[in-house]
Amino acid sequence: MNVANVLTMVRVILVPAFVACLVAGGTTWRIAAFVLFWIASATDFLDGRLARQRGLVTDFGKVADPIADKALTGAALITLSVMHELSWWVTAVILVREVGVTLLRFAVIKRGVIAASPGGKLKTLLQMVAISLYILPGPFGVARPVMMGLAVAVTLATGADYVLRAARLRRATAAPSLRGGMGRPPPRDRGEE
Repeated sequence: MNVANVLTMVRVILVPAFVACLVAGGTTWRIAAFVLFWIASATDFLDGRLARQRGLVTDFGKVADPIADKALTGAALITLSVMHELSWWVTAVILVREVGVTLLRFAVIKRGVIAASPGGKLKTLLQMVAISLYILPGPFGVARPVMMGLAVAVTLATGADYVLRAARLRRATAAPSLRGGMGRPPPRDRGEE
């Protein structure tokens, strides 16, 4: 265990508390859910940054970090859909993409981890802002569906990009071995998908 992995575990622990606040109802509980959601989201930013800066990248972190991310986002989306505040198709599209990319990530992890892209970071930010608008009480009107629509579009685009980059990584690391060379995968790090 190191500080980056502890932050990842804190994110996992905050998920049920966040869901409990969200379903409790009332303005105060919704604001509490919003605060917990952003604290948990901040740990996502911090754990990856600390792991890279301090050389704390571990096999546990490589597996636990994306799972913790999906647990937070998935819990928020599913809870909002169960509460009839977000369409199920939105939740399904985002979760299928997230789970698919995570499985793809595990499939290529021996060859290397695809570095975080600006699109992946934008996707995460848009999802966080869109989910936050649905969590917070108040008359956000058209801002909620517009922001969620942007989040869905970028989520799908970055998912397609991730599939293409994983295919290129697979080809790049397989090619030297076909020629009898010693292919070396790129350095591994934690990053947004």
